[in-house]
Amino acid sequence: MNEITMRLQADHLILEALKEDISSEDVTTNSVIKEAVIGEVSLICKQDGIVAGMEVFRRVFELLDDHVEVTCYCKDGDPVTNGEQMGLVRGDIRALLSGERVALNFLQRMSGIATYTHCVVALLKGSKTKLLDTRKTTPNMRIFEKYAVRVGGGYNHRYNLSDGVLLKDNHIGAAGSVKRAIELAKEYAPFVRKIEVETENLEMVREAVEAGADIIMLDNMSLEEMRQAILLIDGRAETECSGNVTKENIEHLTSLGVDYISSGALTHSAPILDISLKNLHTI
Repeated sequence: MNEITMRLQADHLILEALKEDISSEDVTTNSVIKEAVIGEVSLICKQDGIVAGMEVFRRVFELLDDHVEVTCYCKDGDPVTNGEQMGLVRGDIRALLSGERVALNFLQRMSGIATYTHCVVALLKGSKTKLLDTRKTTPNMRIFEKYAVRVGGGYNHRYNLSDGVLLKDNHIGAAGSVKRAIELAKEYAPFVRKIEVETENLEMVREAVEAGADIIMLDNMSLEEMRQAILLIDGRAETECSGNVTKENIEHLTSLGVDYISSGALTHSAPILDISLKNLHTI
């Protein structure tokens, strides 16, 4: 996440997180530290994993006090191990204490997603299938969570509803049929947009192929149904399978040869990576 992206897309979200944590003042810190005192604190990893969000971590402190210095000993995408020192934060102790929780919340959450994604991507090694995230993200955290998926080796599906056409079951129900939904989408959406259709059975797959869908999602189908669907599609559309995909069950999907597997678990079920700020002292 570069500096331009940070300022345009992330700064206001980071500030909202800080405002949530400090509605008027940090009464605990202000009660014990009456004036500026320079100190430093170490960023320590307490679990093995993949780091993501170091620049977001840094930005939390910069937005509180632009004189705070954050020295990073690792970068996004690096593997980290239990006990490793990941960085050092130096500056006014009041800023260090007030920003600690928010900075760690971002870093732990993003690193957890990158770690989980990395583990799932490894299970697809040797196949042509790309691992995608979904829109099942934490409200106001999407930019951070989808970035973390990329750091972990996954790919982003559409970012939001303005980013592409995905005709799901309720869209199809509203339109009346798969064919009609695709016709309406082709009439309305810009020609540069691909049209993806969510299907639940072979009849829907056949209708989507005949109507000219660009991508056909095989949603919550059995393994045998998906095999039949792929034969039916026969390269006339890209294929994606979805539906409660986790690292525990993804391996049996690798033999299908689909183009994409999407998993909401990458963002909604990844545990955090345990990281702490330790050994705060004055200098």
